[in-house]
Formats: sequence, C-alpha cells, structure tokens
Amino acid sequence: MVKKTWREKVNEVEEKIHEITPEWEEKLGKGKILIPNALDIERLINETRKGELLTNDLIREKLAREKNVQVTAAIPTGVYLKYVALAAEEERLVKGDKVTPYWRVLKAEGAINIKFPGAAESQIERLESEGHEIERGKGKKPPTVISYKSKLKV
Repeated sequence: MVKKTWREKVNEVEEKIHEITPEWEEKLGKGKILIPNALDIERLINETRKGELLTNDLIREKLAREKNVQVTAAIPTGVYLKYVALAAEEERLVKGDKVTPYWRVLKAEGAINIKFPGAAESQIERLESEGHEIERGKGKKPPTVISYKSKLKV
C-alpha cells in the first residue's frame, strides 16, 4: 500500500455541515456547524500577503460567514491546518518559497503554533523575514508575535 502525500490528504478532505444538536446549543448556539475542507483553509492562508497574519479563530470565523453557518468546528480546523502546513513543506523542494505561507497563522494571543513543521524556530525565522517582531516564550509558553492584532487580515 502506497502512503498518501499530504497534498493528497489536503485534496480529499470534504466539507460537511451539520445541525448543532440540542446538547451543544448552549455552548455553540442554535444553527449549523461547519466541518471545513482543507482547501478552503489553504485558500484563506494564500490570500494573505507578506506582513499580514491570521489566527485559527479568524479562519474559523471567516469560513462560518462564507458558508452561512453559526460556527466552524475548532478541532478539525486545527487538524486540517496542520495538513496544509505539512503539504507546503512537502512541496517546498519543487516550489521553493512559493508554498502556502502557513507560518502566518497564529494561535490565540499571537502565539506561534509549535506543532507546525520546523517547530517554532523555523516559523520565527520566516515571520521575522516578513517584518514581524517576536517575543521569545518563557518556560512552556510559546513565542508570540508582538502587536499581532494590528497585522491581522480581517
């Protein structure tokens, strides 16, 4: 059996929309929840320019608005975001620097996603090369982008 590439995994993820069940309504609200496809996540990242940033939550909000649903599921969004990052690194040998700039996606409070390929150091290098200032993490706290809110692509 041949192992699938990350690009193949990104391409095969299908979008799903479900009604929010009564037991989840208190937390999520009434309406529908989106399980996004990875290509939509990748498209939003590719729409950012050098110097612009996104967060996981901003991606979820944008997709919810686009698809006219109450909310986008957090866990699948994070999983597919990592698929996109791994596909980009897989394609770097062929595309060079023309890969999806996943390092522009931050976690809450401007934190760098240490689970992305190359861990924090690789992302710090790329973000600094795009003009961002980084505050090094202390202890288990990950590094963060200074003044990240002013650079969000909303």
